[in-house]
Amino acid sequence: MGMDRIEKLKEFLQADPHDAFVKHALALEYSKLGEYDAARKLWEEVLERDPAYVGSYYHLGKLLERMGEKEPAIQWYQRGMEEARRAGEMRTYNELQAAYEDLVD
Repeated sequence: MGMDRIEKLKEFLQADPHDAFVKHALALEYSKLGEYDAARKLWEEVLERDPAYVGSYYHLGKLLERMGEKEPAIQWYQRGMEEARRAGEMRTYNELQAAYEDLVD
């Protein structure tokens, strides 16, 4: 099932290589399959290009935590909190803050 979705998403991405929604969805699929490096690369690409795509910060942070990369996770949570505040996305801000505080304690 997962591979079919991945193939479909890759096709969408070929049609529009900068589609943040498709990249985010593809990263989620890779993450579920344990393909952490592929997921990380996609989420980093999304956020470098489109920092206001606030939905990706939490997932990238959690992924980095699973990879044992605590410092980068903290940095992405901080960046995400700034962007979420700027966008007025308070629910996302609160999620990021909770994840950040868990890590920093």
